[in-house]
Amino acid sequence: MNPDPFRHLAPFPPPPAVLLDYHAERSADAALVRPAPWDIGALPSKMRTPLHPWLDQVARWLNTTYAWQPQQVIPPCWDLHDEIPYGIAAFAFARFDAYADAGSTIVWHEQYDRFITRMNKALGPSAEQCRAGKHEQRPARYALAAWPSQNVEPITPVVTMETP
Repeated sequence: MNPDPFRHLAPFPPPPAVLLDYHAERSADAALVRPAPWDIGALPSKMRTPLHPWLDQVARWLNTTYAWQPQQVIPPCWDLHDEIPYGIAAFAFARFDAYADAGSTIVWHEQYDRFITRMNKALGPSAEQCRAGKHEQRPARYALAAWPSQNVEPITPVVTMETP
């Protein structure tokens, strides 16, 4: 009998220290107005740069650990599908809180199923091609490109401080 039947189970990829520090500072000080680390588009580039390789490790870990059926495989071009990086990031950060207790862990696994459903909707008919390493632009890109351009200033959040 094998003395360690779980030796093949890989640990969840640890995030880079800069991301952990950012998340901790954001959580510790409610007065700091900073985007959540899973809100990729709102992050400064110094945070996005280390985020990408970690999310790639997370995607590979999810594939190795959970993807037993073809429709569960996160494609290698996950970062080219605008919705999927947000989902992987939120799911990866949610794991830290989820593993604090068994009940939350069960919920995290249920969220995995919902993530897979959303990912497959996002991939649409190109899912099989993307999973085979043949990425094609999502057909909706062409419909979106038909919208007339709009010169709109980015929305900046207004932060008000209440005085006692």
